[in-house]
Amino acid sequence: MSRRADARTRSMRDALYEAPGPRGRRRIAVGTAIAAVAVVALVVLVVRQFYVTGQLAPRYWSFLARWSTWRFLLQGLLGTVEVALTAGVIALVLGMALMLGRTSGVRPLSAVCRAVTDFFRGVPSLLLIYFFFFVPAQLGLKMPSFWMLALPVALAASGVLAEVFRAGVNAVPKGQVEAALSIGLSRAQVLRHVVLPQAVRYVIPSLIAQLVVVVKDTTVAYVVSYPDLMQNARVLITSYDALVSMYLVVAVIYILINYLINKASVYVADRTGVKIIR
Repeated sequence: MSRRADARTRSMRDALYEAPGPRGRRRIAVGTAIAAVAVVALVVLVVRQFYVTGQLAPRYWSFLARWSTWRFLLQGLLGTVEVALTAGVIALVLGMALMLGRTSGVRPLSAVCRAVTDFFRGVPSLLLIYFFFFVPAQLGLKMPSFWMLALPVALAASGVLAEVFRAGVNAVPKGQVEAALSIGLSRAQVLRHVVLPQAVRYVIPSLIAQLVVVVKDTTVAYVVSYPDLMQNARVLITSYDALVSMYLVVAVIYILINYLINKASVYVADRTGVKIIR
């Protein structure tokens, strides 16, 4: 019984970590062919259902040939980019500050930064958006919709980035820190000249990839009526009653944006010599 279990364990290990042999390659080819056929069948089924329900009628797609439609979408895309970049910059600065506070060695400051980091990591960005939408108004503060969206998205991302930065700091070899201290550098100088440059280099791909999450978090801009890509798409859906076609176009745009961000992450990783899983 144990010999048979050991054989199964070796087989699983070989399948996961070693190059497949002729039999394994045949199984992979068959599995790939079956999966491809299933995907094609699913696409055909979806297209057929769209045809049966009339979603492929020209009136649902003809408005996409107008420049006014794309200009309106591009205006929304510009709004998405502005919010994402602003939130990204704020999240980077705040995430770095939280990481420095947590690793400072000052117990009260470290405890506060850890609590703040865990809070922003655990609270959904949508809940933070609702907070900025309702609470400032109750206090008599008037906030533009841009900041009602950018600030909560940045706060939610800052908790994740603080942990990303901390992982980068922990990845720096301890021997380098000890060597820098032994030649008379202060801990602040070691952090500034030895630890942070390497830590940031280690986590640059992760920082860029986190921008994907920031971009996706902006899709709830309808809560604060901010004119981003998704909000403008909802206006077009209402105007032309073209839910399927419009959401399909917007989905493709978001996929392209996130694909380009991921490619940028791979490019930066290659340039900096950091290995990532592709």
